[in-house]
Amino acid sequence: MVQEFLGQLTLQLGGGEPTYPTVVPEPNFDPDKDAARIETAIKTKGVDEQTIIDVLTKRTYNQRREIAFAFERRAKKDMISALKGALSGSLETVILGLMKSTAQYDASEIKASIKGLGTDEESLIEIVCSRSNAEFMEIKKVYKECEYGIKRKGTDVKCWISIMTERSVPHLQKVFERYKSYSPYDMQESIRKEVKGDLEKSFLTLVQCFENKQLYFANRLQDAMKSKGAKEKVLTRIMVSRCEVDLKKIRQEFKAHHGKSLYQTIAEHTKGDYQRALLSLCSGDD
Repeated sequence: MVQEFLGQLTLQLGGGEPTYPTVVPEPNFDPDKDAARIETAIKTKGVDEQTIIDVLTKRTYNQRREIAFAFERRAKKDMISALKGALSGSLETVILGLMKSTAQYDASEIKASIKGLGTDEESLIEIVCSRSNAEFMEIKKVYKECEYGIKRKGTDVKCWISIMTERSVPHLQKVFERYKSYSPYDMQESIRKEVKGDLEKSFLTLVQCFENKQLYFANRLQDAMKSKGAKEKVLTRIMVSRCEVDLKKIRQEFKAHHGKSLYQTIAEHTKGDYQRALLSLCSGDD
């Protein structure tokens, strides 16, 4: 059921959303110079992880791609393969994620979430329910595979799915507002009462993103770090996928609702090169 809902989901966002990136184009960009720095960092005994972090977390995807082209011209080898060989663990995951476009990264995360014996519904729900129509259309292009085809059950659920997937965001926002005059519960409370399981999570995620997408991500980051030992998969995915989209706005919502800056929270719950990479993507303490 949840897979059919996610497969049908298409958000109608009209003229597009404003962006609040923390990673922006480097004004004095020199791909050849950056490629040389990366090559030297990889060849350094023990690997110079800090240089790799300094360069790749402060360049946009298009700039990183130019660096990769320049690297291959000078080193006669693929930069991504070289990075795979030089890095490991959580830092490798972040850096290799940055070497994909946002749509490519999202598509690879969707593939990973439905691969194998079980489906990672939480990851699937987060990605599909939070991306704009334009972002999701690009993900579909990249994915290049048939997604979901499970038969629906239940007339009421069919109606919910129809409403949640076929209406524009502005329309649904008005529906949610008017709904309060017809019910003692707000939309999220009603969803919790009427729908269960992963479909409930899908609807709730969708409503939260309609109301305030950046707050949704801020809360996801907080949840990922509040328990002992950060949930690195969630933390990595959000930091990598939103750094060129709206991470600056997410930072603001995080500080406003959780009383501490995202930068400080990451510093407290991560360590080593992984910490430095995430803090660099965060690009500032609020």
